[in-house]
Amino acid sequence: MAYQFDFEPVFQQFPELLAGCAGTMGLALAGMALATVIGILGVILRSSHNRVLRNLVIAFVEIIRNTPFLVQIYFIFFALPLAGVRLNPTPTAIIALGVNGGAYAIEIIRGGVQSIQKGQIEAGFALGLSKLNVFRLVVLKPAMRAVFPSLSSQFILLTLTTSIASAISAYELTSVAQRIVSDTFRSFEVFFTVTGMYLVISTIMLLGLRAVFNQLFQYPVK
Repeated sequence: MAYQFDFEPVFQQFPELLAGCAGTMGLALAGMALATVIGILGVILRSSHNRVLRNLVIAFVEIIRNTPFLVQIYFIFFALPLAGVRLNPTPTAIIALGVNGGAYAIEIIRGGVQSIQKGQIEAGFALGLSKLNVFRLVVLKPAMRAVFPSLSSQFILLTLTTSIASAISAYELTSVAQRIVSDTFRSFEVFFTVTGMYLVISTIMLLGLRAVFNQLFQYPVK
């Protein structure tokens, strides 16, 4: 018997799918922010003269980059309650996304920092800048400008990774789609629509990241 396509259930649940898109974008943005903070702090600690701190950052990066995100989010979701910390699925997903993205951000940003010439740093000190301002203006900002395209690609991937948060019932697009499928049994129609939505979300995120780059790092045209 030929399969009869019916998108009517999808149209009926479209507002719920749009709400799921908002949930996905919220998770992605919060995860990006946390990943950026972890990335910058990780680079600072990775450059420390303290061998213990350096090794801890190296171990963190290797563990995260060599284990599946699903295992990581399960570990956080089920391990934190054993330590007396109970979080809802959404905060857990944000932490997991931030930790995962942060491990990759550390290596990406570190590559940019290493590209800064030592003479530029010495020139900053010669101009009387404080150590903090030298790091912020002479090292970090040019490094972030250099690696922003790579960081953006990683953040787009992080946006798509939010779909795995459905495994702990975090509210996002895939979890909404799974519920609609269980109610309507229209898996093809639902996930066909969801595929298009993820394409739109990725495009919006990419345009947003480009706008951030132009705002923060693009030199003004005279």
